[in-house]
Parts: sequence; structure tokens; C-alpha cells
Amino acid sequence: MKKLWMIVLALLVIACASALANEKENKIVAMTILGEARGEGKTGMYAVACIISQRSINRKLTPTQVCLQNRLVKGRRIHQFSCWNYTSLTQHGRNRAKLNALLKTKEGEYAMLLASNIHNLKREYVKGADHYCTLNVHNYWTKGQIPVAVIGNHKFFKLKP
Repeated sequence: MKKLWMIVLALLVIACASALANEKENKIVAMTILGEARGEGKTGMYAVACIISQRSINRKLTPTQVCLQNRLVKGRRIHQFSCWNYTSLTQHGRNRAKLNALLKTKEGEYAMLLASNIHNLKREYVKGADHYCTLNVHNYWTKGQIPVAVIGNHKFFKLKP
């Protein structure tokens, strides 16, 4: 009987650790959604979540890995989601604290809902797009590309076949 309780206790500890890890990952995804589209309402936030989901599938990465993915450009780390870009550690700390505080808002609750259901979103909403930018931005990767959707102040592109 003692062994059975030890097994049950071990399983509970594993389940709790897994739940905490999932919550931390969901927070990063939700903060990304908020940082990128909190002013775009539910439709814009849903669209950004769809992009995260699509990139996760395309790149065979977790949504959290997609959100925090970056590359080195001229000696500086550039994140693919601009809400994670910063010029100093102090600024990064303030930005992360601000995004974390936003999780307690109505928009934050919706972003957490999207994050926890990221694999169940209808990516057809953005017509399978895997990239987006604001309407007035013309990045090098948009050259020659036609948006597959425009939602709010964002235009969406499908760059991967």
C-alpha cells in the first residue's frame, strides 16, 4: 500500500510540474499576442495567434520557441516578434513586466485562452499565412509578395508553400 501511495504522489508531482511548465509557456505565448496585437481587438489577437500556430507547425517548434526565436544581426539579437526586441536589459525587464501585467486585463485573459488553445485555432482565418506586419511597414520580405489577408492594421502573407 505504501508503494502505491508513493507512485500516486510521484504522478501528482509530475502532473503539477507539467501544469506549471505549460502555464509558463502559455504566458510567453499570451504576452507575445498582447505585445503584438492588444490594440487590434479579439480579431487581431486571434490572427496573431494563428501565425504563431502556423509557424509552430512549419518549423516543428513549440509555440513558445516560435515566440522567442531570434537571430543575430550586426551584433544584436533581433526577435521575430517586435514586442521582444529591446536595446538594454533594463528595458527588457520593464517590457516583460509590462506584458506580464497585461495578462491580468480582459485582453490578457483572452490572450491566455488563445495561448492555451493554440493548436486548435482555425488557421484558415488568416488563409494559412505565416507572416504579418503592419499596413504601413514594407519589410524586405514583403517585396513582391501579395497579402493573403488584411485584418485590422495588419497584412498577412503566406511565404511557406
